[in-house]
Parts: sequence; C-alpha cells; structure tokens
Amino acid sequence: MTFQKKLCLALEKHPTYPGVVKQFISGLESHIKDRNQFKNCLLPCTPVRAEGSRTLVHSYCESLIKLLLGIKVLQGLVKKLMEMVSVSPVPIQHDIITSLPEILEDSQQSEVARELSCLLKQGRRLTVPVLDALSRLDLDAELLAEVRQSAMTIVPSVKLEDLPVVVKFILNNVKAADAVEVISDLRKSLDLSSCVLPLQILGSQKKLKSQVQASSSMSQVTTSQNCVKLLFDVIKLAVRFQKDVSEAWIKAIENSTSVSDHKVLDLIVLLLIHSTNTKNRKQTEKVLKSKIRLGCMPEELMQNAFQNHSMVIKDFFPSILALAQTFLHSAHPAIVSFGSCMYKQAFAAFDSYCQQEVVTALVTHVCSGNETELDISLDVLTDLVMLHTSLLMRYATFVKTILDSTQKLNPCQIRKLFYILSTLAFSQRQEGSYIQDDMHMVIRKWLSSTVPNHKQMGIIGAVTMIGSVALKRNEGDGSSLERPELNSERDGQLSTLLDLVGFCCEQTPEVLALYYDELASLIEKQKGNLDLQLLDKFGKSLVEDFPCDFVVDLSPTVEGSFLFPVKSLYNLDEDESQGAIAINLLPLVSQSELGKVTDGVSNQSKRVVSPICLSPCFRLLRLYTGEQNSGSLEEIDALLGCPLYMTDLEVEGKLDSLSKQEREFLCSLLFYALNWFREVVNAFCQQQDAEMKGKVLTRLQNITELQTVLGKCLAATPGYVPPPATFDSEGLEAVPSINAVGPARKRNGKKKKADGSKASSADRSQADDSSEGNQPDTELSELEKTAAEREAGNPLVQLQSYRPYFRELDLEVFTVLHCGLLTKSVLDTEMHTEAREVVQLGPAELCFLLDDLCWKLEHVLTPGSTRRVPFPKERGYKDIGFSHLCQRSPKEVATCVVKLLKPLCNHMENMHNYFQAVGQNGGVEGDPGVNIQEHQMMSSCYQQLLLTFRSLFAWNGFSQHENTDLLRSALQVLAERLKPGETEFLLLEELISESFHYLLNFQHSVPSFHCAFILSQLLIAIAEKPMAGWKKEKMASLAKQFLCRSWVKPSGDQEKGSQFNSALRTLLCVYLEHTDNILKAIEEISSIGIPELINTAKDGCSSTYPTLSRQTFPVFFRVMMAQLESSVKSIPAGKPSDSSEVQLEKLLRWNIAVRNFHILVNLVKVFDSRPVLSICLKYGRLFVEAFLKLAMPLLDYSFKKHRDDVQSLLKTLQLSTRQLHHMCGHSKIRQDIGLTNHVPLLKKSLEQFVYRVKAMLAFNHCQEAFWVGILKNRDLQGEEILSQASEERGSEEEEEGEDSAESPAEVTKGETLT
Repeated sequence: MTFQKKLCLALEKHPTYPGVVKQFISGLESHIKDRNQFKNCLLPCTPVRAEGSRTLVHSYCESLIKLLLGIKVLQGLVKKLMEMVSVSPVPIQHDIITSLPEILEDSQQSEVARELSCLLKQGRRLTVPVLDALSRLDLDAELLAEVRQSAMTIVPSVKLEDLPVVVKFILNNVKAADAVEVISDLRKSLDLSSCVLPLQILGSQKKLKSQVQASSSMSQVTTSQNCVKLLFDVIKLAVRFQKDVSEAWIKAIENSTSVSDHKVLDLIVLLLIHSTNTKNRKQTEKVLKSKIRLGCMPEELMQNAFQNHSMVIKDFFPSILALAQTFLHSAHPAIVSFGSCMYKQAFAAFDSYCQQEVVTALVTHVCSGNETELDISLDVLTDLVMLHTSLLMRYATFVKTILDSTQKLNPCQIRKLFYILSTLAFSQRQEGSYIQDDMHMVIRKWLSSTVPNHKQMGIIGAVTMIGSVALKRNEGDGSSLERPELNSERDGQLSTLLDLVGFCCEQTPEVLALYYDELASLIEKQKGNLDLQLLDKFGKSLVEDFPCDFVVDLSPTVEGSFLFPVKSLYNLDEDESQGAIAINLLPLVSQSELGKVTDGVSNQSKRVVSPICLSPCFRLLRLYTGEQNSGSLEEIDALLGCPLYMTDLEVEGKLDSLSKQEREFLCSLLFYALNWFREVVNAFCQQQDAEMKGKVLTRLQNITELQTVLGKCLAATPGYVPPPATFDSEGLEAVPSINAVGPARKRNGKKKKADGSKASSADRSQADDSSEGNQPDTELSELEKTAAEREAGNPLVQLQSYRPYFRELDLEVFTVLHCGLLTKSVLDTEMHTEAREVVQLGPAELCFLLDDLCWKLEHVLTPGSTRRVPFPKERGYKDIGFSHLCQRSPKEVATCVVKLLKPLCNHMENMHNYFQAVGQNGGVEGDPGVNIQEHQMMSSCYQQLLLTFRSLFAWNGFSQHENTDLLRSALQVLAERLKPGETEFLLLEELISESFHYLLNFQHSVPSFHCAFILSQLLIAIAEKPMAGWKKEKMASLAKQFLCRSWVKPSGDQEKGSQFNSALRTLLCVYLEHTDNILKAIEEISSIGIPELINTAKDGCSSTYPTLSRQTFPVFFRVMMAQLESSVKSIPAGKPSDSSEVQLEKLLRWNIAVRNFHILVNLVKVFDSRPVLSICLKYGRLFVEAFLKLAMPLLDYSFKKHRDDVQSLLKTLQLSTRQLHHMCGHSKIRQDIGLTNHVPLLKKSLEQFVYRVKAMLAFNHCQEAFWVGILKNRDLQGEEILSQASEERGSEEEEEGEDSAESPAEVTKGETLT
C-alpha cells in the first residue's frame, strides 16, 4: 500500500502529468519485453531486508503488476495487458491469463471476463487457462450466463483432453433456475462418438506391419479412454454434490421426446446418477423404463455403451445388476428384453468377478419360479453358452444348481436348461464330466417315474443330451491317440440313452409321440451337424416300423367291424393301380377308441400302435430320410399322394341322427386326417418337381375342405376334447381342460368371457377389447383379424380355439405363396378344372396359409415400441403350437418373410384389382354376378396380407443397426414395384418414401374398416423410420378419408361393434395426432359432424363423417377430449419476456382451445350417457388444470395489453366450468360411484381456478373487477336441484372487466351440495 501511494503521488505531482503516465507504461512495456523480467513482475514481491533486520516476509505478497494495477491513474495497464495476450507466444499467453485473477481489482473483472470469453471462442489452445481464470473471477449472474454460453459453444469442437475442463466449468457455474436449460444444451453438444474414433482407427490399423504405428494407435486409444473417464468423473462430482445438476439432468433426458435425440451419453449418465445418488434412484429408474418403453433407448445404444465405454460403466456395475434384476420383473417385453441385454453385455465386457455375479443373478431368476424371469434368464444363459462357452464353463457349478429346482420348469424350459448343460458338459470333455454324471442321474430318475410330467421332462432332457453327444466333432477336439477311446465312450453313452428312452416310451402313445417329435426337432435344428451313423440303429427301426404300423396295401374292402363304413378318400395316385398303398387311419382310430375301454387287457409286451403317433412318426421319418439322402424324399414320396382309409364325409343333415360317441369318433378321425395332411405338406412343400407341387396344393385344398366339415361336426359335438397334437406343453392332461372351455360353452350355457362364435377367438377378441378401453394406443392384434371372418362364417375362425390340437406348419410351407391365385369369378367350371393343372392357389388355401402366417408373426415378431402388447396372462401356454417356430430367432423369421414379400405383393395387388373391379360395378350388393362367399374370403385374405406386412415392418428389431440391411431389402421389394430396376442405389430414406407411396395406392380398394385401420398402422410403421412432415400430412389425409367414408358390410349393413369402435378410436387418434392443426380439426368435427348427427334419425350418422353415429359418439368424444387436453399442453406457458405478438398468438390458440372445450362440454346436454359423463368429468378436470398451469401465467402478463381478449377467454371458459359444476350435481343425485369418484378432484380444480383468477386481477391491480355471487346447484339441463341440503349452497364468484359489468361470468367456489 505504501508503494502504491508513493508512486501515485509521484505521478500526479510530476510536471508533465498526465503525459508521464504514458511514458511510465511504455517504459514498463520495454522492461517486460524480456521474458525473465516479465516473469519476475508476475511473481510475488519480496521486500529487501537490512542486514540484521528481524522483519519477517509476509506470507502473502503481491506481484509488481498487481501493485501497479491497484493504482487508479494506471488503469490503462489492463488494456495493455490484454493487448499483450493477443500478440504474445502461447506460453506467455498462458502465464498472463493464469495470473489475471490475482492481478485484477474487483472493478476490472467484468471487462476482462468478457475479453476472455471472446478469447475462448477464437482458439482452442488457451481453453484450459482461460476457463481456469474465469472460474476464479467473481462475476455477476448475467455475465456468468454469458461466459457459460461461450464455453458451451466450444464444447463440440474442443480438444478431447480439454473437454473435462470445459464441462467442469459449465457444471460448476449452473444455477438452479436455469439448470435444466443449461444441461439440455450440454446434452446436445456432448458427442461421445468422437471419443470412439481412435478405437476405429486402431481397428483399421490392426493389419499394419509397423509396430510403431500400432503402439501409437494404442496410446491414442488409452488417452481417449482416459479423457472419457475424466469427463464422467467431472459429471459424477457435479451430480453427487450439486442436487440441481442431478435433477436437471434427469429432467433434460425426460424432456427429450424424439428417438434420434437420445445418445449413449444419456444412458451412461442415468446409470451414473443411479449409482451415485440414492435419492434419485427411483426417479432414474422410472425415466429409464419410460424411455425403453417408448423405444428411445434401443438395445443398440446399450451395446454401444458397453463396447466403447466399458472402462467408465464398469464403476456402475452394482447399479447395472440392480436395474437388470428390476427390469426382468417388468410386465413390458421391451423392458424385459433390455434387462436381459444388460446381463449379456455385462458378462461380455467386464471381469471375472462381474461375470460370476451375472451368472449368480441369472440362476437366482431361474430358481425364482416367475415364468417371465425363467424364460428370459434361460434365454440369456443360452446366448452366453453359445457365444462364450469357455468363459461360462468357469461358472458351470452355479448353472448346475438349477437341476435342484426343475419342479418349477415347464418342458420347454427343461429343453433350454439341458441344452445349456449339455453344451457345457460335452464341449470340453474332462471339465464337463461331473455335469454329465448329474444329468444322467436326473434323466434316469425322471424316465423311471410314473408321473407323466416327469417322464415328459426325462425324454426332453435325454434327447437334448443325445443331440450334444451326437454332434460331429472337429478333429482338433482331442489328439489322435485319444480319439478312439472318446468315440467308443460317446457311442456307449448314446446307445445307453437311446435304449433307456425307447424302453420307457413303448407303452404310452403320448410319450412315444413326444420322443418322435423331440428327435425330429433335433435333426431339423442340427441339420448337417449330427453324426447320423450314430443314429443308424434307431433310424433303421424307424424306417421298418412306420410302414408296419400305419401303412397298408390299398384294397376295395377292409375287414373288420367299425362305427362307420371304411372308404378310401383323397387318392392322388389313382392311375397307379399296382402296389398302391393307403394310410390305415379309421381302423387305427377304432382300435385306439376300443383300446381305451380294454386297456387293462392289453398285452404289455406288445408295442402300442396309436394314431396319435402317426404324424410325429412321419415327421421324424421324413427328416431322417432327408438328412440321409441330402434332402431327397424320393424313398417316401408315395406317402404324398396315397389315400386315407376314412368314411363318407357328406355329413350335411346327418349329424343329428348320430350318437355322441359316433360324433366324437368322427371329429377325432377328422383331426387325425387334418394333422396327417399338415405333416405331408410340411414334408413336401419344398420339392421342385411340378407334379409334386401340384399334389401339395391339392393337399392344401383337402385341408380347407376337411376344416369346413370339421367345423360342422364340432358345432354338433359340444364338450368334445380332441386328441393331442403337441406333446411338449405344460402337461399332457392340462391342455384339453384349458381349451375345452370354448367348445364346451355351448353345452352348459355359461358365458365365460363373451357371446358369439364357438371359437374361443371370440373370448380372446373380447379380452382385447376390454384392455383396449384403457389403452387407446395399444395395437389391435387378433381382434381385427377375426371381425369380418366371424361374420362371414369362415371355418378358420371356428377352429381358432382348437389350434393346439393341430400340427404346426413349418415356415417353409409358405414358399407355396409363390404360386398364383385362382378365383371362381374369373373361370367357369371347365376352365377351372384345366387351371388346376397349372400350379395355382385358390382363395380358401390362400386364406388358410395367410391366417397361419399372421398367427406366427404375431407371436414371434415383437411389434414396435409405442404399441407393444403386454405378455399374455396364461404364460404357461403361450408357446403351444409354436414349438418349431420358437427354435428360430425373430431375425430368421423376419428374413424368411422378407423373401416372401414379392409373392405377397403380387397377392395384394390381385386383391386391390379384385376390389377395384367390384367397386366399379357398384359394390357387392350392386352386382349380382359377384360371388358373396368369395368376396368375403378375398376380404379376409386382404386383411391378413395387410396384417402380415404390418407385423413385419412394425417389428422392433428393425430399430437395431445389425438389421438395417434386412430392412433395406424389405423396402427395396416394395419400392421395386413402383420403380423397377432403379432401387439398388437409392438411399434408405428414399426407399422408405417409395414404399410409403406404394402402400398408399391401396387406400381406395380396402374393403372393410379393419383393413383400412391395419393399412394406416402399416403406413405409420414405415413412416416412423423417420416420420417426415409430408408423411404426417399424408397420414392425416388418409385417416380423414377413412373417417369420412361409409363402411358397409357385404350384407348391406353398416359396420359396428366393439372391435369397430376400437379401430375407430385408434384411427381418429392417428388423424388428430398427424394433422397440422389439431384444434382446427377438433373444431371441424365438433361444429360440423356432431350437429349433422344431432339432426338425423336415431340410426343415422353424420353426412360429412359417416363413421360418426350415436353408437360411436362416445369414441369420438373421448378422443377429442383427450387430444384437446394433450394439445393445449404443447402451448408454451407465458413469460414476462414474451413480446406482444407472441402473447397475442398464444392467446389466440387458447381462445380456439377454450371454444372447442365449451362446445364439447355442452354436448353432454344432448348425449348424457354415463360413458360420456365420465369422459367429460375426467378430461374436464385435466383441461382446467392445464389452463391453470399454462394459460394463467400468460394472462398475468398479457392482461394490460390485451384486456378484451383475456376477458373474452375467461368468459367462455366460465360457461364451461358452470356446466362442469352442473355435472357434479347430476353425478351426486344419480349416486353413481363411477361418476362421483371424479367430483372431489374436479371441484378442487374449479375452486383453484377461482382463486387463480383473483390473483391474476390482483397482480394487475384490478381487484374491483372481482365480486361474489350465489351459485345454485343444477342438473345437466340447468334445472335447480332441490334437496334437504339445498340451503348449503356453493358460493359463486364472478369476474368481469371494468367495462363490462353487464355480462358477468360465473365461477364455482367453496362448499357444494352434499
């Protein structure tokens, strides 16, 4: 201080003052040009001590520059200092900037901070010293925000090693008020993909010979990973010690809506917060689940995180494990799948401790007994054993403990478990021997059990082991000396197992059939990988047994007495009289029925021959034969065309005269015949010979004919339980009892779930309807498939509940769809016969194949994120009828369907042309030449084709990067229809556009509302990859066109019913969600369509919107109220900073919204049904709450400038709130609990509204415009409600502008009628 005073006085008293100041500064500049001298000036000054002086140096001494800056007359020094920074070398710049906080006075800090902020934007080399200096300056809030924004702008371009410093500066200077906004900007700017680049460089340099290059690349990778680690350490510190940062980051992620906006960073930060902040765990978990459910956090994102940033997320392993365990308990498949993927990625990316924890957690899930957890955990273990066999072998002891909990596993799960254990046991001989012993012991125990389920599990386990033993081994598996011993040991194990299983199966047909099916599946799954020499012993006996048991020489008469006369049917080889054979079906069925009666007398030593084993045995025979003969089935091709011994099937009018035993016998005979034909089609569908193709198509025709007969027989045989066709279900006796409910309902008169057809598909549809009521976004599944078909009397629908009793069709069967389509409308009888010689499908066969394909795709291809259907309730039975399908991955199934897209497009274009021709002739009823039954069948085919396309393109697997090529192939097929030969080099977005336009062409030919609904869903599935503006416009236009079209059934009646309403609700949502002006769209329907409806007769409908009738009004009303409430939430809340134009625009939007709300609420006076009242009470409250939250702040700030507009808005809303108050009174006098439940919350909102308006007027100094009146309780029509409590009136408060006292607006408030 003494130095500063003396120097200041000297300068001021100098004769040349103020010129001497410039001389002093220029002299200082000359002095500090020397770097060493400049450095000394920046270092603390040390006072000179006289010899012997005891004066101590102060612990803190100022530098010369700092002392000079404290002198007011030298303030130009700061400017000169900053000028020096701009021209000095980088090291000197670094020194100056770092020293600035110590040099500057408080009054100078703001000016320098702005200059440093500019410097930050100019170059990247000074980032660290500039931010270090800025963080030590004391800045006001406005300047701090400005400086922070400068730092934010350099985040995308800053060097990787400087990034942690920049992020630390931003996070350390966040205030609670703007935390969400700052973090949102930081999220957008931070891109971890740039940090992964060195890893990719390393991958590309692996082949380089230069060790120097390789080591430098490795060093680069290490540096990159360390920088990312430092970045997340910075974020972790901020999250732990700054509550605002933690909550703001969660909020920022939550506010991000677009799928493309979400990054790997978001997932890692959520894991970090979950791991660091115990208070935010629930919230983090909730956000993560929500994002997964909406498809914003695809599994690809997580794989990226684990693969590229494993060093970072390894620290969060406890959280990863906890989240994965929680996710596996979820009811939502996407969340469950995400949890399972977390386990797999953690096992692959982390160390042995983490791997052991993962395996332990999975084993715990398996032993928990929860069906979903069991399946998913076993699937994860299966994937791990396939991808990381040697790694998982270390933890085999843990996996083996599952054998102690097998009583909780169903047969399908047993198969998975034994596959896992067998792979571990036989992949490495010595290490796996102890597992082999345990497995042998368990299997022997099960096979010797008398409990059917245990025997079933024993067979499945044994066959799975046989598969592992019989796998062809590479010669590298053991040394040449050890090989013979291993072979003999393996042969012994296989022989023992085969003998043991064979002995246990001989006397029980169902168990034997299961054995055949399991071996057949094994051969199919391990095609080409099994050492069939080991199975020769078994194979030879099979080739001998099948003809002996089931095939006889064809003869005109059959000896024996049976319930029905034997007749040879369905012979396709009638010209071959020599050596003809037949399937001995009816005699075997008779023997089987008699065998049930005389079971105790049967000879135990004789092998049982049952028709139950016919189809399984044939399946095994053809797969074994195909494997032995490189796919050729020439040895058994006689079975394709040979007839069956059945009886005359002309049952029309005869069924009533038959006894119950005879009707049930006939039904069983038909089931066996159908299953035989299904297996024959499975076997020969891929044969290339034209004659065999023709026979396969004929067999398909036989199936559709037999199904029609079976439908009639089942209708006349209530309570009938068919013979089993699938043998690996939960329990052999359990399936009939579950599925007999549908067929038995007609007998006992009970309506378990719904009235309607005999098939339990009606039950399923009704169940879907009830769930749809609460989930308007959920996709319709089976219900839209069966709606039109049930009315058409389609036999397929009647047989829906009997699916478990039919043999499963293989995916290969659908190659038959490559054949053309033949319709009776095109050809007369003579030509029709000729055309049959050409290989073509009929509508019935096409319908049969498409129905089965839809059923399969719905089961295996999980639909897209936003419309995912929860797991079925009956989890134990979900895979019945899908045993073969479940052995394929969803990607394999999707690939198979993509190969079928070309013929499927051909069929769909045929449908389009057919219905366009019908439409031009005035519709079905307008053209007597149209075959009504064929029209219904074609309509059903069209619907199933659209469902097939939708199932494929809505598959959530297409969101994964590895399936992009498959998606491209699929879109290419559709685009090729519009631009043949031009699609090979189109970008993905262009392919999507072309495919969208191709499918849009079908809009004019869809024959039913359900087809229209499915087409719109299909277009959305394609357009969402991604949804561009023009696609939204097209979707809105399409949905409106469907809503404005009259939908008439072939009978001439309007379409209606619960399924129609469900589809209508979704289609209306599509229209309102995709239209560019939702408020205008709602106003159009409510002010044009509904008045038209009010003026029509009872059964009439709106002329503009024919889908709007009195029956569908509640659907329209619910969707419009929900969408109105949702749309106003998108209007930003008012801010003080809003300009007058912005305020006016927001007021205008609110004006339209409130006007729409007023129209809708007043419709309750005309449509006063309970559902409408309930909807109005619920969404009325939500609308008022949204108004309070978003509109009232706007009115606060715009009242003075736009008083008339605000006043008008409030008056209109008051009319609506008055009507809501009347509805509350009506609900109470009706004493309807469902309605009165809404009343308290609504009353609360209405009262809050009163006080909020009062506060708004007080804020604008207009309290005199607010006064209190009396509000009477009235009913819907405005009539006063009188009761013993009528004196306890609610008070009414009204507000008006100072200029309009003559038209007050009412507001409910206070006590109401009790």
